[in-house]
Amino acid sequence: MGKLQYSIVINAPKEKVWKTMLNKDTYEKWTDVFMPGSSYVGDWTEGSKILFLAPDETGKLSGMVSRIKENHQYEHISIESIGVVSNGEEDTSSQEAKKWAGSLENYTFKEFDGKTELHVDLTSDGDVDRQMLEMSEKTWPKALTRLKKLAEES
Repeated sequence: MGKLQYSIVINAPKEKVWKTMLNKDTYEKWTDVFMPGSSYVGDWTEGSKILFLAPDETGKLSGMVSRIKENHQYEHISIESIGVVSNGEEDTSSQEAKKWAGSLENYTFKEFDGKTELHVDLTSDGDVDRQMLEMSEKTWPKALTRLKKLAEES
């Protein structure tokens, strides 16, 4: 996949954007764009494990096993993939899991004049397929637009 970058300006202070992005109730609303029923299990503390989950076509949970690589509150958060969840089971050793291991999602929050510019940097050295790349290109802008709306309306 290499590197994908997205950004959006949100008419809210960075503390509010941060909380809207990471608080479970609003997280589930803006990430629903990626997969209906998206949620997480864990917390955003630096070094902690966190599971990003959604029900698959059969209703079983699938998603990513990750860890919070960095957390500089209201400034930057970095999430590192360490595996996948398939059929409700964590997997960090299969070929599929290794394909994602080391992928990063970096979020940087920059405030100016009461607005926040949110930068999203996605990097992967793994063999992420073309279909995933196309899905990212379609869904990230929609997800960020939804996050913007949530942060600005509340």
